Amino acid sequence: METTSRAVAQAPAAEDGPQVHPARRAVDDYLRAPFPWYGLDEAFTGPRWLMQVGTAADGAVEHGSLGHGDEPTVRNEHAAASGQEVKEKFAVVVTVAANPVRRSADGTGLLEATSVSSAAWLAGVGLLSFTWPGQMDHSLRDDWLEQQTETAWALADDLSGEQWSTLTLPVDGVPTPFHYRESEFGWVLAGSTQAGVHVGAYGRGMSAYGLGFAAVKDIAAYT
Repeated sequence: METTSRAVAQAPAAEDGPQVHPARRAVDDYLRAPFPWYGLDEAFTGPRWLMQVGTAADGAVEHGSLGHGDEPTVRNEHAAASGQEVKEKFAVVVTVAANPVRRSADGTGLLEATSVSSAAWLAGVGLLSFTWPGQMDHSLRDDWLEQQTETAWALADDLSGEQWSTLTLPVDGVPTPFHYRESEFGWVLAGSTQAGVHVGAYGRGMSAYGLGFAAVKDIAAYT
């Protein structure tokens, strides 16, 4: 993919140092970003919560996620097959800095650019992280997740493919086209903003059709 290295999706490990309240540490991570964060707009009145940010090798914040609604738990197909109702409703918004091709921190190579496909892949993998087939032994989940991650990668690299449809949603009040797809696990969408960032989102139990996105005015509101 000519969008972004898969390494960009890896969350940074906690750094050694003075003990800091987790919420404070998380907010500080978001505040280091040189780009605006996006979340659901004011029409959404439910809970909001911080998730995590992703960084480049030089420590620069490149992307991150914000949660809305019920904090998701891992869902498996056994519950659906047995007729159990899955009550959680959530939407996670992923913001990805729109970076052109640029030199690595050590100056020895080039980093791949980010694009809408980057947001689509991060959103697809995010949804997978809360799902696995119920009939599968836990010891096999890593293999399943790797396989599904490859599928999400291929889908994100082919946004014009038949797996995707177009959905227009407001971003900062402006109608904006998004690439959208549904699966048995939930839904995923991705698009770009006029603010120079790419936005991805994924969710379950909450319809994507009525959502709107807006730049976050106060990230601390998510704690």
